[in-house]
This record gives sequence, structure tokens and C-alpha cells, in this order.
Amino acid sequence: MQHDLTPPQACGSMAELRAAIDVLDRRLVALLALRQSYIERAAILKPARGSVRDPDRIEQVVRNVVREAAAAGLSPAIAEPVWRALIEASIAHEYEAFDAKA
Repeated sequence: MQHDLTPPQACGSMAELRAAIDVLDRRLVALLALRQSYIERAAILKPARGSVRDPDRIEQVVRNVVREAAAAGLSPAIAEPVWRALIEASIAHEYEAFDAKA
């Protein structure tokens, strides 16, 4: 069910603010689940377990995210560590998916 999102400045109470954050969290979970499905597909497409961790790609993703964060008004102090944690969890999941295909 899609809910309209009340802009932060229009929230008149903590309950309204928390309800909006809950809507955002549901949207983020759905996007992260979709991202995970791409990670799982990568495990199928990669020919060798050693190609799961790609340091150059990790840094490229972080640079892209920090640039997008700046454009969107998201603090890099939030964006970078969140994405680095997401990347590490994704790599661990990809190793599991890679091993499961063997």
C-alpha cells in the first residue's frame, strides 16, 4: 500500500513524524530487497569466487553515492559509512550465494 509522505516541515507532532519515517523505512526495505536480488544475480554471473570482492568497484560505488548524497542534501557523514556497511553486508551475502551455486 502506497502512503503519501508528509513533508518534514509539515509534521506537527512526533507521532506524525514517526509515521512518515515508518513509510520511508518500508520504501527503503523494498529498495534494499531489490538491490539484494542484483547481488544474488552477480553471484551467478561471476565466474570465480575471487571476483566477489572488487576493491576498485567498492570505491567507485562509494564515490558515486557520496556525490549523489551531496546533490540530494544527505550528509556524507551518513552516506559513506551506511554504504560501506551495506557493501560489506552485500559482499558477505554474495559469497553465500556464490558458494550455494556450486
